[in-house]
Amino acid sequence: MKPLKVFLVLAILIVASSVSAQSTFDKWPAIKEFHEVMSQTFHPAEEGNLAPIKARSEEMMNKATMLLKSDIPTEFRTDAILVLAERLQLKSKALHKLVKSSGTDAAIVKSITDLHDTFHQIIGLCSDAKK
Repeated sequence: MKPLKVFLVLAILIVASSVSAQSTFDKWPAIKEFHEVMSQTFHPAEEGNLAPIKARSEEMMNKATMLLKSDIPTEFRTDAILVLAERLQLKSKALHKLVKSSGTDAAIVKSITDLHDTFHQIIGLCSDAKK
């Protein structure tokens, strides 16, 4: 019976996290648009397929720039989130430059992974801001 309780608690936490992220995306469309490009390029890169990020690095950079310039909802307009949004834009620009200069696959994977981590820091702070 105890494993069932643990499973149920974990399931509730996952659902709550999904609902939280969903409402963040609803309230801040620019972060949703960035996430779409991120998910379609990062996950293939994790598996060694760098074609999507090599083809879409400029789009990712542009989405990060639009995110930073977007109308950030008041509840998410904290100093920490603004700093991370700026960092996201700078890191996406560096990733695009790396791709365009034919950087090594290892360097590209490291760069997109770092960018992905920064994105998740923003999402985490958005979730915290709503509490």
